[in-house]
Amino acid sequence: MTSPITEGAYSVSGPAVDRARVALFATSHAVDDMYQGAVPALLPFFVADRHYSYAAAAGLMFALTAMSSVIQPVFGALTDRLHLFWLVPAGLTVAGVGVGLSGLTRSYLLTFLAIAVAGVGVAAFHPEAARAARAASVDSQQAMSVFSVGGNVGYAIGPMFVFAVLFFVPGTGGTVFLAVPALITGAVVFVVLRRHPETHVVRHRSGQRPQQSDDWRGFIGLTSVVMLRSIVYFGLTSLVALYVGTSLRGGKGLGEAALTTMVGFGAVGTITGGRLADRFGRLPVTRASFAASIVSLLAVALTPLPWVFLPIAVTGFVLFQSFSLTVTLGQDYLPTRIGTSSGVTLGLAISVGGLVAPGLGALADASSLRVSLLVLLAFLPAGLAIAWRLRDPRPTRRQSSPRGPYPTSRDSSYPDVDSACD
Repeated sequence: MTSPITEGAYSVSGPAVDRARVALFATSHAVDDMYQGAVPALLPFFVADRHYSYAAAAGLMFALTAMSSVIQPVFGALTDRLHLFWLVPAGLTVAGVGVGLSGLTRSYLLTFLAIAVAGVGVAAFHPEAARAARAASVDSQQAMSVFSVGGNVGYAIGPMFVFAVLFFVPGTGGTVFLAVPALITGAVVFVVLRRHPETHVVRHRSGQRPQQSDDWRGFIGLTSVVMLRSIVYFGLTSLVALYVGTSLRGGKGLGEAALTTMVGFGAVGTITGGRLADRFGRLPVTRASFAASIVSLLAVALTPLPWVFLPIAVTGFVLFQSFSLTVTLGQDYLPTRIGTSSGVTLGLAISVGGLVAPGLGALADASSLRVSLLVLLAFLPAGLAIAWRLRDPRPTRRQSSPRGPYPTSRDSSYPDVDSACD
């Protein structure tokens, strides 16, 4: 069975989307990223139980993302050359075990190292999972959006999962139970992929397009955009629960609810962002996302309880409109290096936000959490300015086409692949 796909602006015929494998990778993505959402949710518990400073708490976000930022592109380069399907179950399992061990000791160093181990697991998971998901999606933007949304949903579930577990198992020692989903899912994914090795062969179906040239200039510009968005997003996930819970005196419960609200609406924004991109284009949606985030983030810093939940929801929604779009844009800027591209856009570039988080925490200690939130505003106009100069290297489809969802002739409204940046 075949289905139409696009190559640039041409309509061609190719194999159908492997929905079962897309669902498998989206589910494993959800479990893996649930642990990234769990770490910021654990910060208020560590602050209350161990009396960490804001800088020390934000340092745990640094532990998670620093390892991922350094190692993930290396894993990406390896997956461009080798078939390492086992990195998917192994990565998510290590991520869960690291988070599970984080609350078993009162030593800050050992807690830091446990979170760093989780970061290694995240680094190992993403490049191979993104490469394999692109192969299973057969260039379907909608299918890749499902994979991306899986991670957003997992991130949104993370805070709720942490609060539920530590509510029934008082004390940070209850984190050991957080590792259970990773152990179960990792085992299931390994068995499924092990029994179907034929789905891991044939490199040209794995997203690689050696007949096309890489546009490093456009990719570097896109990477800068992802970095700036990441600083804002990780800064918010590190601070918003503490801000609502302490600065606005909402308590621990409302703080966790605020974080869940933001990442939950971020998942919804990812879905709508993909649909809007099919109609208006990936970069116009990305630019609108940055512009709207400037207004909504300012409202977060100036709005009291209980109304602050509205701008928090709007910020999560608009900021992540571009998440799945930047993943596929990066893959299309580097069509012969899908793993490397995924390692950077899902790893190195995103992890920059975690590297900046400790500085925001130190600023909050010296001034206030509200000041740190306002400082984040400076990164959004910079991201908007860079995104304005980028051009889409390879549009995936136009729903507005009178001939159907996929164009059948060259569309002169899009630039050539080699002119991805002004």
